Amino acid sequence: MNLPIVATLIYAILLLLGGIMGYITARSKPSLISGVVSGLLLLIAAFLQWQQISAGLVLAQITTLVLAIVFAIRLWKTRKFIPAGLMLVFSVAVLVILFPTTS
Repeated sequence: MNLPIVATLIYAILLLLGGIMGYITARSKPSLISGVVSGLLLLIAAFLQWQQISAGLVLAQITTLVLAIVFAIRLWKTRKFIPAGLMLVFSVAVLVILFPTTS
């Protein structure tokens, strides 16, 4: 299993757990829905990558990029590092893995 697949899986699980935690702690249905939907999209992307279907990498890249933008906006509005800033850091780290540089 290569690094983009592992990063996608870990990020998917983190999003799923984060959505559930947001619902448990703050009764936030939007947090639950967004965490579950984005986590499932990334699980599908990881599966497609594992099957060597190129659409999996593209799905992971687009989903992660959209989430990075969402978390950046939330950080800007709330000025709270937890959870938006931390998730932005994770999103950028995954993006670095999903968009490798060529030399």
